[in-house]
Amino acid sequence: MRSIYKYILPALLIVSGVSCKKYLDVVPDNVGTLDYAFHNRNEAENYLFTCYSYTQRGDVTHDAAFVSSSEIVYPMNLKSEYFNKIGFNLVRGGQTSASPIFNYWDGGNNGDNMFVPIRMCNTMLENIDKPIDLSPVEKTRWVAETKFLKAYYHYYLLRLYGPIPVIDKNLDINASPEAVMVKRQPIDSVVNYIVKLLDQAAPDLPPMIENQVKELGRVTKPAALSLKAEVLMLAASPLFNGNPDYAGFKDKGKDGINLFPESYDAMKWKRAADACKEAIDAAEGVGIRLYKDFSAPTLTLTEESREVLMLQNVVTEQWDKNPELIWCSNPTYGFQGESMPIMTAKSLLHLWSIPSTFAVPISETELFYTKNGVPINEDKTWDYNNRYTLQDGDETNRAYIKEAYTTIKAHFDREPRFYADIAFDGGIWLGNAQLNLDKALYVQARGVGSFSGGMKNDVCGNITGYWPKKLVNYLTTHDDQGRKDVAFRIARIRMAGLYLWYAEALNEAGNDQGARDMAISYLDKVRERAGLQGVKASWTSYSNNPTKFATQDGLRKIIHQERRIELCFEAQCGWDLRRWKEMQEVLGKPMQGWSIDENQAVNYYRPRTVLVPDFRLKDYLWPIQDDNLIKNTNLVQTPYW
Repeated sequence: MRSIYKYILPALLIVSGVSCKKYLDVVPDNVGTLDYAFHNRNEAENYLFTCYSYTQRGDVTHDAAFVSSSEIVYPMNLKSEYFNKIGFNLVRGGQTSASPIFNYWDGGNNGDNMFVPIRMCNTMLENIDKPIDLSPVEKTRWVAETKFLKAYYHYYLLRLYGPIPVIDKNLDINASPEAVMVKRQPIDSVVNYIVKLLDQAAPDLPPMIENQVKELGRVTKPAALSLKAEVLMLAASPLFNGNPDYAGFKDKGKDGINLFPESYDAMKWKRAADACKEAIDAAEGVGIRLYKDFSAPTLTLTEESREVLMLQNVVTEQWDKNPELIWCSNPTYGFQGESMPIMTAKSLLHLWSIPSTFAVPISETELFYTKNGVPINEDKTWDYNNRYTLQDGDETNRAYIKEAYTTIKAHFDREPRFYADIAFDGGIWLGNAQLNLDKALYVQARGVGSFSGGMKNDVCGNITGYWPKKLVNYLTTHDDQGRKDVAFRIARIRMAGLYLWYAEALNEAGNDQGARDMAISYLDKVRERAGLQGVKASWTSYSNNPTKFATQDGLRKIIHQERRIELCFEAQCGWDLRRWKEMQEVLGKPMQGWSIDENQAVNYYRPRTVLVPDFRLKDYLWPIQDDNLIKNTNLVQTPYW
């Protein structure tokens, strides 16, 4: 994407009508700016990159799936801020129709008006024939890229608002008031429109980016097919597939068209499964695969600690070196300081660059399996009822827990992803310039001492005693010179997520053992990379519900938990919980952390409530800002708002 950035700003200036000296010098007075933007290939390419630019606007704090997924809780009473924290108010019941959080309908409160890039894409398609020196091959690709982006922006709105207006063409400047007053379209119509655009785009997109120096960040055929799979997964899921909560929601037309499907359609899962398989085949065909290739020959590591670093690197590896990434639309992750604990005396000198404020609730840590690959409350060999009792680190677990350090039983005998993704009291931290296991840093989260996890002041600190370690590159350092990040991007779509979509769609589309066996085979691809046995072996040998995988409902629960573990902290699971209609259940319980101000382990390991979420039925979809309903009387408000 770095090669694209240099074109984005000038092109944005053209679109917005803001001039800069370069364009004032070269555009004749009697030539419209838009005409000049498509005068030749170079200027048209600038405009294309402007169409891309909205995929890079906003960080994870602008994404509802990140801030309201139950994965991270943020202390809202801090006096000094490094970012706009408004999104974290979503789980606190802070959404209103007067001033929506993440207003992606017309912009505001950490949201961009997504109809703006849709208009840009339409402009691009309407003017693509104008450049005098654009080759037919490039024109074909650019049209495909623009259609992909137009589909993506429509999908972004669909996921937030449900029924939305489809903007197939820009309105004429002389359009009548009636034409301007657009209506919401039924869910199925919007989905079919998006899918049509992606079907048109995919054949003309390159299968992979050959010149990564110049073109990394531009879309490919596997990306288009994967986005199509994602759209169809949403359409098949309980939120939009015959949801009785939205029955009878109609537009304002004379015929009163239903905007949500009235009945459940099992064939939508078959359509989603087919799309997932098509995307998998396209991705695997160009070498996209699960990341397993972590190598650090100079490090003194055990097999266990090397596995932890490999799993951490699945997310934090550089895009051009990571074979698992299908598409990244997010900007560089900018909150490594919020995601890591303080572990050295040098770090204390620069608290401002390591605020440690992204706190993981206890409930999120308990999603992760035992080392036997089953939920902690199902494992016959794991002491679930006594998981909060104290236990000291030992030689056997030295890759995960500091020897002789007192922590709790819940931190022992967990799956490798637990140790790769979560930092906890007593947990080993390979990183911050100390990569030798024999001298590894470790987390000291208790009390108000130098390296504690509690609130240091009214700016820095962690309120649960857990950090999203997964979101810190192991080469990132923090010392007396401040923090030095090794940058990475969080994938929008990666291969493990695509495999898990396919497993889910297969299980839902066919309630038979053959479909379940195929679904399990794709689950097992992800589990094998995570160092776990397959589903059947794990549940048969260790679970107190050994045949859970043999029913559609049981396998559904396994798939949902697998996605929540594998994709945690990646701005994915929040959208999953919404489409599954499970968000109310998850956020219907208090979020808890440890008693962070206590120095003694016996007092520290007492759960305390840090947040009581307020998530209601209406919060599954976003409200349209009230003013819009006054300006456009054809619009109907989102249900329950």
